Amino acid sequence: MSILVGILGIIVTLAIAFLLSNDKKRINFRAILVLFVLEFIVALIMFKTTVGLKIVEATSNGVSKVLNYGNEGVSFVTGGLVPEGGSVFFINVLMLIIFTSTLLSLLTHIKVLPLAIKYIGGALAKITGLSKVVTFNSINSIFFGQSESLIAIKTHLDSMNANKLFIVCTSAMASVSASIMGAYMEMIPPQYVLAAMILNALSALIIATLVAPISKDEDETINIKDVSNTNSVFGAISAGALDGGRVALIVAAMLVAYVGLLALIDGFFTSIFGIGFTGLLGYVFAPVAWIMGIPVSEIVTAGSVMGTKLAANEFVAMLQFQPLIGELSEKTVGIVSTFLVSFANFSSIGIIAGSIQAINAKKADIVAKFGLKMLLTATLASTLTATIVGLFL
Repeated sequence: MSILVGILGIIVTLAIAFLLSNDKKRINFRAILVLFVLEFIVALIMFKTTVGLKIVEATSNGVSKVLNYGNEGVSFVTGGLVPEGGSVFFINVLMLIIFTSTLLSLLTHIKVLPLAIKYIGGALAKITGLSKVVTFNSINSIFFGQSESLIAIKTHLDSMNANKLFIVCTSAMASVSASIMGAYMEMIPPQYVLAAMILNALSALIIATLVAPISKDEDETINIKDVSNTNSVFGAISAGALDGGRVALIVAAMLVAYVGLLALIDGFFTSIFGIGFTGLLGYVFAPVAWIMGIPVSEIVTAGSVMGTKLAANEFVAMLQFQPLIGELSEKTVGIVSTFLVSFANFSSIGIIAGSIQAINAKKADIVAKFGLKMLLTATLASTLTATIVGLFL
């Protein structure tokens, strides 16, 4: 029964995207079908084949081992501040962002990531018939944050029409940065973080090209020099560490603000209506949770976490979800965890609009106008990814 509900959820998600389309006659259904089949195959391999399960397990273990090396640096700086067996979120989770950001910067400088992104994106463009810039940006968004992924295609922004600009911005919002992947893995099951990072790139292309159809541009060339601006290995290490430190502090500041405000709003709603704001969100998002394949007995709990993610951000939602993981079914844990791994929330509209303003001021007004539609589209992409994952759990 849950599989049938999940299939219905996929159909409803795609139908909503179709209804939102600004040019239904130009939709590239071939590209969407290819992307959907590719996403289905990747999910099948990751969750239902022995080889895929071993690869996911090995990758998760490998990432965990690498993060343990990062913890050596964290322990050196903060040794003695955390009690034996205890955990301080800023130290145990957020400071790891500095280490992963450094690794990402180093791999970018030596051109390992840019070359991989260029050729994977190029292959995706070839098999789908979509624009090279669009597919490059989609793969690039797996590794880099909203601002960084857009900077990598800055030379193409001038020639972009509104639809192509919408797709690249939506891909950025529907993704996450690999630099904070380790922090996510400390809060939710690692296999769903990995799945979401890969599958969201495909889901974002499927939903965004339904909403804003584009045609292929044959003369596009990708220059990977735009991906990195560091001059040496040590410069890349320093830049990555400083960028990671800034991100960790920004996330910490946002968490202080959002968690505190949500507690205040919860208290207000409870005193007036007898139910907290997050509890109310649970009922609002319960139908969405159900259509994604979550068992009826858990849809309100799941809906509350999903609503918190949209209203605040994924970190706040993961902190809310973390203590609930042991009480929920594996299917619910997988679907909700996958849904949470994206930047799709209200604050991201401002981040993306601000990034475009800094890169290409002429395009900023266009982005500002489709901000809410971009958020809805990115959320639909997360819903599609989570629903597909749910079919295999």
